Amino acid sequence: MRILGIDPGFERLGIAVLESAQGGSSSSRKELVVFSECFKTSSKLDFAERLKLLGEEVKRVIKKYKPEILAIETLFLNTNQKTVMRVAEVRGVVIYESSQAGMKILEVSPPQIKMATTGYGRADKEQIMKMVRILVEIDKSKTSDDELDAIAIALTAFAHIRN
Repeated sequence: MRILGIDPGFERLGIAVLESAQGGSSSSRKELVVFSECFKTSSKLDFAERLKLLGEEVKRVIKKYKPEILAIETLFLNTNQKTVMRVAEVRGVVIYESSQAGMKILEVSPPQIKMATTGYGRADKEQIMKMVRILVEIDKSKTSDDELDAIAIALTAFAHIRN
């Protein structure tokens, strides 16, 4: 099974495709990172153009890697309403493209991600990033929080499915 994990944002979109590991004992199996990136858009572009580019990239990844499930982070409210609205629009584009591809949609909250990756619902960013590197094999050069968050989101979906 392949899961597309998305950390939504309009400047930086974390994208990861993970595949369930085959064979081996349950303690030695790790999900495999098939693809991951932090897709960036320029602030010099109109927001509509940025949305278009984000949608095209998600569509390209879906077409190439054929995931079955989209795992996407739910919105958390912050003080900047404009940012929240823009991220909501990005989520809409991602969910639309995934729905068009016939994928199942799973929305996960920040506490669920923390619990699934660290076992502690109030874990901090450092703890999550450390556990992501333990739970999957990834290139040490991958340091983008958005990309690692997308991997954590996909791992959360695998944990949800197992339970």
